[in-house]
Amino acid sequence: MPRNSSRKLILASASPRRSELLKQIDVDFRVVAADIDEQVREGEEPAAYVLRVAREKAVAVLHEEGGDLPVLAADTAVVLDGQIMGKPRHRGSAAAMLKQLSGRTHEVYSAVTLAISEQEVYDQLNVTRVSFAILEPEWIEAYLESGDSMDKAGAYGVQGRAAEKISRIEGSFSGVMGLPLYETSQLLQRAEVLF
Repeated sequence: MPRNSSRKLILASASPRRSELLKQIDVDFRVVAADIDEQVREGEEPAAYVLRVAREKAVAVLHEEGGDLPVLAADTAVVLDGQIMGKPRHRGSAAAMLKQLSGRTHEVYSAVTLAISEQEVYDQLNVTRVSFAILEPEWIEAYLESGDSMDKAGAYGVQGRAAEKISRIEGSFSGVMGLPLYETSQLLQRAEVLF
């Protein structure tokens, strides 16, 4: 039985990875996907972008659901040389992203927001550095064939086959997956959703 059985939570994300991570810390939740515009604004810095999007997701679902339950939302961006790499639109853009990440270190910005009410909205940010070994063209081709690069920021999932090419992670593995569990736990304890 979840340790927070007295209080339920809404996860404003359809990501199976975020659901899986939230289950790891024994949280009782239901999923309501947020439908917001996630485009990067002109001149928006990575930290400001992920914090804004996570907050907008949480507040949108809070309104949609009537505010009876706290809403947890998150957003993750892969950042190389200060530039946000979004989710690939097609196989060609996924290949281009992987070529850019090959042999380089990039940052993964993960923001998590907990909206308890319109007046009580709390944020946390995690930044993790991820280093890739050289990604040979044959490896990139095989990875693209697996389909694992689509619908993921930066065209890779740290929990899948890409892990064999990640030489170093400095920070939060769960943050790279899309929900930094330490920061999430801090917010949930503050709201007495997690004890």
